[in-house]
Amino acid sequence: MKAIDIENIEITLLLDAIFNRYGYDFRHYARASIERRIRQLKGKSGCTTISEMIPKLLHDESFFQKFVREFSIPVTDMFRDPFVYQCIRKQVVPILKTHPFVKIWHAGCATGEEAYSLSILLKEENLYDRSTLFATDFNDTALDIAKKGIYALTNAKTFTANYQAAGGISSFSEYYHARYEAMALNNALKKNITFANHNLVTDSVFGEMHFILCRNVLIYFDKILQDRVLKLFSDSLVHGGILCLGTRESLKFSTIAEKFSIIDETARLYQKKAV
Repeated sequence: MKAIDIENIEITLLLDAIFNRYGYDFRHYARASIERRIRQLKGKSGCTTISEMIPKLLHDESFFQKFVREFSIPVTDMFRDPFVYQCIRKQVVPILKTHPFVKIWHAGCATGEEAYSLSILLKEENLYDRSTLFATDFNDTALDIAKKGIYALTNAKTFTANYQAAGGISSFSEYYHARYEAMALNNALKKNITFANHNLVTDSVFGEMHFILCRNVLIYFDKILQDRVLKLFSDSLVHGGILCLGTRESLKFSTIAEKFSIIDETARLYQKKAV
């Protein structure tokens, strides 16, 4: 048997072991991405084979947490893809304003920058005080950063440029204060956000949402898992609710596509049909 075939068996056994031990299901992540990250972790762990990692993952929870961090991609910015936020401001906010109270779920929030971006946008549109935001991720380390809302001051220039390009109506500097090479976002932006651990692969519906954002997460899943998660989003939205995906993701060819109308395909904004 070729070495690459043995490695594939090892990877399958490792993923099965993680699911059975911890309930984390990485078995339907894009295979190429899975293989690359497992090899990276193997190199960092000092193990010579993937098989050696299995008992270590089963018995050492701290090593498993390193594994989870390796599989989480907290690559994000404030107002990432500014044109998307322009579309949200112009095309989604008027719909949200028709509801007396608004429930929003940001799935896969990573370290929180985009959740806070949405807080700023809602504040500027006078919607924040009647909105509740749930920002979730399966990576507790990333969630800890998100809850603090403190980022490196070196990001300020990029965040400011994105905010302006996204149609910000104030000065971005009003939303944070700088200290010791860090920028701390105002506590007022955190008031209506609940950060929580939620695993899109294994956890259940987050119900009765008016707006769901999940950007640049599905690209790491295979087709089977993408459909499962998209169905989760569909089931979590009220009729007329809105879904926003990443710019490299789409509802096209998914099993739920017919349940949605397109608001803006470029910005990946979709509205769940009333029937």
